[in-house]
Amino acid sequence: MSPVDPDRPRRGTSRPAEERRSPARRKAAPSRAKSVDAGSAMAAAIEQLAKLLGRNPESVSSLKPVDTGWEAQVEVVELERIPDTTSVLASYRVSLDEAGALISFERTRRYSRGMIDRPF
Repeated sequence: MSPVDPDRPRRGTSRPAEERRSPARRKAAPSRAKSVDAGSAMAAAIEQLAKLLGRNPESVSSLKPVDTGWEAQVEVVELERIPDTTSVLASYRVSLDEAGALISFERTRRYSRGMIDRPF
């Protein structure tokens, strides 16, 4: 062990009590104001897209939180045919803000119901 240097101040005694800093505190994570849960976001995406397109969505294939709110992939029947496997569906990317209001939507894919996804 090394000898203690009497001229060197010890930890915590280098400053007078009034100059000492309070211990660092961790800032709380910013909370989303009026944010909706996943179920409410999914219902909002379906309802608002149906109003804009005039067609009822078939399903929601994905839903994920993003910095600005929520992003969903919604499947919509665009053209019904007989047999049903030949109906034309479209996949829409729907962006919602933190309150669940629709910000934007975009058709990302169009396909027949009987089509199988294949790896690239």
